[in-house]
Amino acid sequence: MLPYRPSATARRVALSRAAHQLWDSPLVLDDPVALRLVGAEARAALERGGLEKYSRLSRSIRAYLVARSRFAEDQLAASLSRGVRQYVVLGAGLDTFAYRNPHVGAGLRVWEVDHPATQAHKREQLAAAGIAVPDSVTYVPIDFHHQSLAEQLPRHGLDTSAPTFFSWLGVSMYLEPTTVLDTLRWVATALPSGSGLAMDYVPPIAQQPWAVRAVLRVMALAVAAHGEPWRGFFDPAQMAQALRGMGYPTLIDWDCDAINGHYFSNRQDGLQMGGGAHLLCAIH
Repeated sequence: MLPYRPSATARRVALSRAAHQLWDSPLVLDDPVALRLVGAEARAALERGGLEKYSRLSRSIRAYLVARSRFAEDQLAASLSRGVRQYVVLGAGLDTFAYRNPHVGAGLRVWEVDHPATQAHKREQLAAAGIAVPDSVTYVPIDFHHQSLAEQLPRHGLDTSAPTFFSWLGVSMYLEPTTVLDTLRWVATALPSGSGLAMDYVPPIAQQPWAVRAVLRVMALAVAAHGEPWRGFFDPAQMAQALRGMGYPTLIDWDCDAINGHYFSNRQDGLQMGGGAHLLCAIH
């Protein structure tokens, strides 16, 4: 992202989640807060529909965006049985989980980590929509390129002696691979057993089917034009090997077919993901 500007990608993702609430049935991600957060003008535009509602590419991207949020929230729910009561949303953008947290009664607290500019924009959007910030939410402003999670999270109250679950969606492709691997290693070594992380990643474009390659190249050019170039690609086999070497014995890694099988089977509207990225959960 460009300095001092909120992430344009975060805004587009929020609009896709909001569109899902109006355009698709049944819902994969039930997120009524998304419609409020994008604002009345954007909601009105979504209600009018348009080409994006029916575009095959748009539908595929929308399916993936809601599936990855659902995946992270499903894995978080499973982690509560391991004693997790701390949830860290890395690169939170306009994510809405903290404002519809179904586990607040169980004592789940949420830390939202993001670039200060994007975080400030989100807080403005929340205020404009009249969405209250729960006491269970802590904001952690951080620039992943220059600051350390290991320092910033404890400064904002995270107990590193307690099991913690992280979600890291839509971020790994914008960071250098070493930065991503260092973060995964920190979660494995600095936090107790039962901790884990859900994330998405993109395998190298050269490994993709030819039709997916073309789409990914166009998407990469588009985000680079907004000052948010893709930097990190990960071979699935090498990623699994690296994670096991860090001390993650439990891995879930879903490709396009697995994602569609879990979240988009037997739908009448034909909504499904078209390929390109993986969803990963690692538990230690």
